[in-house]
Amino acid sequence: MRILVVGATGTIGRAILAALSAGNEVIPASLRSATIKVDIADPGSIQRMYRSLGRVNAVVCAAGQAKFAPLAQLSDADFRFCLDNKLMGQVNLVRFGFEHMEDGGSFTLTTGILAQTPMPGSAAISLVNAGLEGFVRAAALEAPRHIRVNAVSPPWVSETLQALKMDSSQGLPADTVAQAYVRSVTGKETGSTLQPSP
Repeated sequence: MRILVVGATGTIGRAILAALSAGNEVIPASLRSATIKVDIADPGSIQRMYRSLGRVNAVVCAAGQAKFAPLAQLSDADFRFCLDNKLMGQVNLVRFGFEHMEDGGSFTLTTGILAQTPMPGSAAISLVNAGLEGFVRAAALEAPRHIRVNAVSPPWVSETLQALKMDSSQGLPADTVAQAYVRSVTGKETGSTLQPSP
């Protein structure tokens, strides 16, 4: 399969690349250094990426920024940043990607545990994560040519917790999380939000 991985330079993205690399042509893309540079907050950047890439069998997105801050401190600009980036960035990967996707291909987006288990400071992130899960359910109903649309909702990732000097035993290793993305790419589910498990 020819698989595009957006957000390939992040902790989860690197693990996804490794998990999907055997027997597939995996194309890394990110805002920073990668084979292909893309800014998912910029619709034009997404469209240019697809035009340069040609057709693919799967698109996996592990990219998308959102702001963590107390609700009373979140400005309109903060919410707009989250909506433009993690929410609409991933929505646009699907919208613009349909015409570049082979029949029976798949899109896999990334939400997160804060959609189901919010915490103080997560209002903006919980909003976009839950919105993405609703989008996946609806988009799967309208996807043409047997194309599947799913999301993965990662828990806290051990490596991220360790980098934040928090208890990493409360998270899952990135390579374990990556297996949920493999399941989405290689399986038959659509309209689902997959939960990584040990």
